[in-house]
Amino acid sequence: MKRVPVAGLIAAAIIFALDQLFKWIIIGPLALDRLAGDPIDLLPIFRVRFVPNMGVSLGLLHASSDTTRWLLVAMTGAIAAGVSIWMWRERNRQDQVALGLVLGGAIGNILDRARFGYVVDWADLHFGAWSPFLVFNLADAAITIGVLVLLVRALLVRDKPAPRGSTENGNA
Repeated sequence: MKRVPVAGLIAAAIIFALDQLFKWIIIGPLALDRLAGDPIDLLPIFRVRFVPNMGVSLGLLHASSDTTRWLLVAMTGAIAAGVSIWMWRERNRQDQVALGLVLGGAIGNILDRARFGYVVDWADLHFGAWSPFLVFNLADAAITIGVLVLLVRALLVRDKPAPRGSTENGNA
């Protein structure tokens, strides 16, 4: 019997909820999506500002029509479904959490695109005039961190092999 990936599901739910909360603050109480919504400098290297992202990562696959918008929703939904299936099959808890980060972020961005036609990006990390990243959101950060954890674990971390004479489920 398969175990429910509780840690991954909790990570996904937390990321989704926080992502939607921050986006609501940006377009709700702060009203940064309106013309008068000037950027807010929180730190010398970090400002909050509203940027509607019509594409996917790095502004690729720009959705300029309803057809391309819904194609992006379908494509990212299929990817999220694949991540969800992987998470349910994954036995390693750290990988489940990393997949939960990716899943929660993906669902947050999918909801934005379905509701608004774009993804609400708001985090602007900069060093003077140099901005090493495009404006992003919590969902984007969670997806990136989740993928990096999966890559590091796949490339650098070797799980200990099961003792001889045992099988995956612990029965000899």
